Amino acid sequence: MLLEIDSQSDVPIYQQICNQLILGIAKNELQAGESLPSVRQMADEIGVNMMTVSKAYTLLKNDGYILTDRRNGTKIAQKQKTDPYFQTYFSETLELLLAEAYIHQFSENEIQEQIKLIYQKFEQ
Repeated sequence: MLLEIDSQSDVPIYQQICNQLILGIAKNELQAGESLPSVRQMADEIGVNMMTVSKAYTLLKNDGYILTDRRNGTKIAQKQKTDPYFQTYFSETLELLLAEAYIHQFSENEIQEQIKLIYQKFEQ
């Protein structure tokens, strides 16, 4: 999976890395147990500072998306069961997104249709 970094984006590069890897996992482009490049290799491949990749890997590890081991390197973790922390995070994030959609006059049907279209990407 080749990451595409937009240096002009308002989204920090470490967050772009996290987002793309999470999407890759959800879309089964990255499988549990699959190795990721080392921090140095990833930084060289996408042309960013090693500390940026390190920050992304640390966040992904803390959230349980990847596993790191000095001997075996960095690998994709097994898909997780929902825990109370994630449920709270999900509800709060979704509430904010729905508030913005409401302000922009999205109908409930439009929102549900958009959710279905996006969710289908993960079931393929």
